[in-house]
Amino acid sequence: MKISYNWIKQFLKIDWTPEQTSELLTDLGLEVEGLETYQSVKGGLEGVVVGEVLTCTPHENADRLKVTTVNIGTETVQIVCGAPNVAAGQKVPVATIGTTLYTEEGEAWTIKKGKIRGEESHGMICAEDELGLGKSHEGIMVLPKDTIVGTPAAQLFKIENDQVFEIGLTPNRADAMSHFGVARDLKAGFLHKDINLELITPSVSSFNVNNRTLKIDVNVENKALAPRYCGVTISGVKVGESPAWIQHRLKAIGLSPKNNIVDITNYVLHELGQPLHAFDAHKISGNKIEVKTLKSGTKFTTLDGIERELHEDDLMICDAEKPLCIAGVFGGMHSGVSENTINIFLESAYFNPVSVRKTAKRHALNTDASFRFERGIDPNITEYALKRAVLLIQEVAGGEITSEISDAYPTKIEDFQVHISFDKVAKLIGQEIPKETIKSILWSLEIKVNNVTETGLGLTIPAYRNDVQREADVIEEILRVYGYNNIETNTKLNASISNASKFEDYKLQNIVGNQLVAQGFYEIMANSLTTPNYIALSEQLKEAHNVTMLNPLSNDLSVMRQSLLFSGLEAISYNINRRKSDLKFFEFGKTYHDYNGSREEHKHLTVFITGNKAEERWTTQSENTSFFHLKGTVESALARLGINRFREAAVKNDLFSEGIQLSQGKMVLVDFGIVKPKVLKHFGISQEVFFADFNWDTIIEVAKRNKIKFTAIPKYPEVRRDFALLIDEKITFDDINKIAEQTEKQLLKNVNLFDVYQGKNLPAGKKSYAVSFTFQDKNKTLTDKVVDKVMHQLQSNFESKLGAELR
Repeated sequence: MKISYNWIKQFLKIDWTPEQTSELLTDLGLEVEGLETYQSVKGGLEGVVVGEVLTCTPHENADRLKVTTVNIGTETVQIVCGAPNVAAGQKVPVATIGTTLYTEEGEAWTIKKGKIRGEESHGMICAEDELGLGKSHEGIMVLPKDTIVGTPAAQLFKIENDQVFEIGLTPNRADAMSHFGVARDLKAGFLHKDINLELITPSVSSFNVNNRTLKIDVNVENKALAPRYCGVTISGVKVGESPAWIQHRLKAIGLSPKNNIVDITNYVLHELGQPLHAFDAHKISGNKIEVKTLKSGTKFTTLDGIERELHEDDLMICDAEKPLCIAGVFGGMHSGVSENTINIFLESAYFNPVSVRKTAKRHALNTDASFRFERGIDPNITEYALKRAVLLIQEVAGGEITSEISDAYPTKIEDFQVHISFDKVAKLIGQEIPKETIKSILWSLEIKVNNVTETGLGLTIPAYRNDVQREADVIEEILRVYGYNNIETNTKLNASISNASKFEDYKLQNIVGNQLVAQGFYEIMANSLTTPNYIALSEQLKEAHNVTMLNPLSNDLSVMRQSLLFSGLEAISYNINRRKSDLKFFEFGKTYHDYNGSREEHKHLTVFITGNKAEERWTTQSENTSFFHLKGTVESALARLGINRFREAAVKNDLFSEGIQLSQGKMVLVDFGIVKPKVLKHFGISQEVFFADFNWDTIIEVAKRNKIKFTAIPKYPEVRRDFALLIDEKITFDDINKIAEQTEKQLLKNVNLFDVYQGKNLPAGKKSYAVSFTFQDKNKTLTDKVVDKVMHQLQSNFESKLGAELR
């Protein structure tokens, strides 16, 4: 939310710097995320002064140029000018050497000393478009003759310079969604610092009905959705451009001026926090306003030209024949103010926040009005804001007030009653605050103290503070004004030791996470909300299994994810697009599924590898990541959790072009492999991505059953023997490993594949595996005779079961 400092100063006469005020706002809970400068003319016309043309003669070497001498107050300079209307005796704006001007597109250019066709030029006599004061370029600006030479142009043209705060407003602070609300908070903050500033509110005492010639009846059918509705007519207005001061205020906070009527409704919205809407009275059929809901499916074209289908719960502003506006959200295409408007009906209302929020989400509309209504505005400011807007309209657009104010407010929205205990204040804050200080803070926040006892206070909270309805809320208000930085830090550290024996998931996460980080991986945390479009990338993911959000922020965040793959690919694509292509990521997260109304969530660990295996070094050659690099990572993660025995099979997931599934019995532990190019293409990724998906819930169950066994380090040496096996190319190392383990279960400690060869000098369809076998007996030293016997058995089994040959 943008807040103009000059605007704030209309409510409080502050002499602090913007930086000091930023610190106070942040301390009060209105965190200032940025501070930017606004100038009504970019550059502020710095370096531009009023000059007087003393002489003007034709340029000897150019027909259209003239050589002038100009008095700029501090000196007389020569300037070559091409404007047809320049003449001696004129008062003109002069951009001196070093001045920076801006084009209409915002590009900067600097005035430099130079020569034009042989004549020196020390500045520039400016046209209004060159200064950003208009669009005319027919000639230079000629100023009134009584303008004083040397006067800075910024002073002459009253350039508006402002500082704009970017406030990160939290959703609960509906009271601060306006300049008045921010000023009210600042007043409380200043008062706590013993600076008592008056909060100046715009006067509406001059509001007076001129005549009653244009009465528009108001009927509120649905009083629950529109607890308060005010309206008044103004006749004889002249729609046109707003005065400069209103335009400056709106432009400073990022709004584009439209016309004086619309600008004033926006002005009051940001000034007081009360949304308003102006209707062309001539377009209201039957001189009647109906506030009601319509049948579901009713067509209505909004101001943006889009035809929308209304829901039966959408509150509408209608006339006797047709809908005019979606209440609190967006105006209609054919009922708003235009340049031909003469009479207007001005609306000011308090709409049910929940109703407005649902309507805005339903139609994917987010406006300044809905932003405020759905958070809850002040119901007691409705009529005052209406009067404020009417007086401003009369000031800038003329017209007469031609009806009484219609105020449909059958049931007053009451203030909140809360009791706080001094002991509870001290307990929650962690420090005792003097009772008088507490009462002073509450008074500064317009919270009325009804009664005081030794133990606490009875309070009345104003209705506009809809976020302060409990004792804890009031204590939070006291603390933010008192200052979080003023609370002393306790030097005592309280700690407790839990002796619970519960199997804790986070410990295993830390074990595996730390191992992956040590291997060069980075942990990512992605949003669980995603787009439903990803379902189309896999036949195994079903649209019927989506868990859908009732009120999504957008279509891209409308369902809960069924797979962690796509959020990881989003991160990979983001990094590759920023020239980071060697990536190792992992994520612990959940997937969500709806199986015929039964909703489930499952935890996963995903691992992503792409690009080079390691960073480029002059001592090593670059090597691309491979499938076996991923396999090693997967198996080492399982091994770290004590899971060493599993069955391998081809992966059945269609997100992989090829891969492996590891399981124990019927429990799938992990799927891993190469992501399909079709899936990668959807994310704009052209390099291979290796992906592993651990079923973390299953991993936990398996890890629970593992019993850790400790054995002494063997005293006797290991013996290694090697085979070079010529085998069919379809045979895998896993086949060899299984046969070896079945052949010798006691002495065989490890089987390792250390070389693979395919190609020249080998028969077609064959490959060569170099396999090592490590043996060890924990009770004695192995002899060659024993080892040779085992090796012979291995050779025999490989030949009979695999058709292998020794090379």
